[in-house]
Amino acid sequence: MGQSLLDINDTLGQHAPSWYAASANPFPELPQAEGSMTYDVCIVGAGFAGLSSALHLSELGYKVCVLDAQRVGWGASGRNGGQVGSGQRIGQEELEDLVGDTLAKEAFQIGVDAADLVRLLIKKHKIECAYKSGSIEAYHKKRYDKYGPIEVEHMREKYGYETMQFLSPEEMSEKVGSDDYSAGILDTHTGHLHPLNYARGLAQAAIDAGAEIFELSRVTSFEGGKPCKVRTDKAEIFAKHVILATNGYLGNLDKQVADRVMPINNFIVATEPLDDATCKALIRDGECVHDSRFVVNYFRISEDNRLLFGGGENYTYKFPKDIKATVTKPMLQIYPHLKDVRIDYAWGGTLAITMNRLPHFEFRSDGVINISGYSGSGVHMATMAGKIASEAVNGQMAKFDIMSKLPTPKFPGGAALRWPLLPLALTWYAMRDRF
Repeated sequence: MGQSLLDINDTLGQHAPSWYAASANPFPELPQAEGSMTYDVCIVGAGFAGLSSALHLSELGYKVCVLDAQRVGWGASGRNGGQVGSGQRIGQEELEDLVGDTLAKEAFQIGVDAADLVRLLIKKHKIECAYKSGSIEAYHKKRYDKYGPIEVEHMREKYGYETMQFLSPEEMSEKVGSDDYSAGILDTHTGHLHPLNYARGLAQAAIDAGAEIFELSRVTSFEGGKPCKVRTDKAEIFAKHVILATNGYLGNLDKQVADRVMPINNFIVATEPLDDATCKALIRDGECVHDSRFVVNYFRISEDNRLLFGGGENYTYKFPKDIKATVTKPMLQIYPHLKDVRIDYAWGGTLAITMNRLPHFEFRSDGVINISGYSGSGVHMATMAGKIASEAVNGQMAKFDIMSKLPTPKFPGGAALRWPLLPLALTWYAMRDRF
């Protein structure tokens, strides 16, 4: 099939050289799909969305299989910053302007429930993934400070959302030890976790519920219909429904989705273990942090006292040759005193964005369902997407209808021209951050 984001930067069957992979809970290798098989639902992709779909469908009594070209949690689900958000990816006032108050409130509540769902699944299935509550949005420009109290009040008065707290510049400097930031917002409804361990926990829960998961089973083509047909090199699967849960790794499987959902690459480093005093000086109370830049910097302290710092993007298939240099540049802008700290791990991964950063939900008459385009909010929203897709298969369309009403316009030129056009726009926004 030629090289794609599934193999151009990675070795078949091996996880990225991340701290997550190095510290992950043991998990068995799973078999390849072979021969002709029939299921109620065939899910493409063993990340958060696909695994959540499999778990919830199996609990509802459906016969389910999951196909992954690599390993469980191999893609963005096992490589990301581990930050569990709440609500939708964009701010509520922006969402209200885009879709009106009613739909904005419905979509926001789904996003709030998504954060609760992550915690519920961790507790219910005893997933050991080091969940810790709290996240901070740090403003990188002082002129943003005046909007923080307005946003907190808006969310409290209009939505009854009372877990957000404005942090003054003085409070921010106590919370996050960097001169790069002014004020910000703390949200205790959010949190962070070890994403690969979370993915493996979801996979085990799905298997325990009766789902079959196949690794190294790359889907080469599929057709909607009665039944739907899904093909790999070694298998042909017949199912009433196909759920596309590939996010940034869709490739050429489906042009209709690719016109609206685009992969981009993001990068993370992990420092050597730091002493307790240094960790408290970086992030005093151990929340995760993301900043207000267009190309977001995001960071947190790991269970073994490493700084996990994410930053930098590119919009080509290939990762940069020196990921460490790509990420340490923004890291040292935030924490210049870490210039002599050793970097033990550096890795990249592929997420998927939409034009307006809202996820793309699609339920087709031929039995094909798409859930993707989380734009950096995948830990909670992909988990919820899987549950919503399972409900839709079961005839409960209310939440799926809400999410599918959120507009996800095509990229200019569709899939064919999104690569040359969008990077120009994104680069302009990134430059605006710097000046």
